[in-house]
Amino acid sequence: MVITNWWLCGITLLAGLLLGLSATGIAQPSRSRIEHVVLIGVDGMGAEGVSRVDPPTLRSLQERGAWTRKARAVIPTVSAPNWASIISGAGPAQHGITSNEWRVDQFEIAPTCREVGGYFPTIFRLLRAQRPAARIAVIHEWKGLAHLFPASDIDTLRQLPDHRETMRQAIEVLVAEKPTLTMIHLDHVDHAGHSDGWHSQSYDAAIREADRLIGELLDRLRRAGMLDRTAILVTADHGGKEKKHGGMSMGEIEIPWILAGPGVAAGEISHPVNTYDTAATIADLLGLRPPKCWIGRSVLSE
Repeated sequence: MVITNWWLCGITLLAGLLLGLSATGIAQPSRSRIEHVVLIGVDGMGAEGVSRVDPPTLRSLQERGAWTRKARAVIPTVSAPNWASIISGAGPAQHGITSNEWRVDQFEIAPTCREVGGYFPTIFRLLRAQRPAARIAVIHEWKGLAHLFPASDIDTLRQLPDHRETMRQAIEVLVAEKPTLTMIHLDHVDHAGHSDGWHSQSYDAAIREADRLIGELLDRLRRAGMLDRTAILVTADHGGKEKKHGGMSMGEIEIPWILAGPGVAAGEISHPVNTYDTAATIADLLGLRPPKCWIGRSVLSE
């Protein structure tokens, strides 16, 4: 009788695990193996463009990770509100960043909670507060990104005028300093969209260039012996329509979201993903407790 009960319990547990995996497409990663998280944000890289181009590096990340091309940006579909949502685990109604003109002392909507310097809490603040010894790096192309968090939370903060130099220096910092959390921001895809359109050949070429640069990063991490201990998360702030963005079309609001790393099961994510789930997922990967004013949920816990 005891043997029968143990057998039934084992079958029930296995069925539950299989059901959970089939329902979400994601398994809980091996957090003990994750020493570094790299968030790569490609400004203006809409899901529509990624599907059209099907770049090889992003495809290889999808093949070994969890992904969706139906993640949603927040409204308005402009940079500051969306990058803020990506790093802050909340939307404009919570963090109060509603335009690219926002500043910590110049806003229309007050944040629901404040941390150092009056800023809404970001993933950088969480990591700094809960794991003080961790190193944090932000290497970015768009100047406006640095307005969204206090510089005191970042160990290495660099703004570069060119996407190639941005990635070159990001790789340099990753290999030399081995930060716990690194954010890399590339802006050239958005430039191509504004210049020639979100369905132009130059826009598609810019996505291929971003893909090539991400491939260089992965290759360098592999050669440095870091890749098998690193979670890579690639996403964007918004897509576009014709030569602009900021509206509410599907081409503007749908973005790619790809996570690959130790223990992350491969497969398309079957449940909804919002851009503010990114910070919550990174917090989950790094074992951090999210603040109560965040509304994002870890994609891994669905």
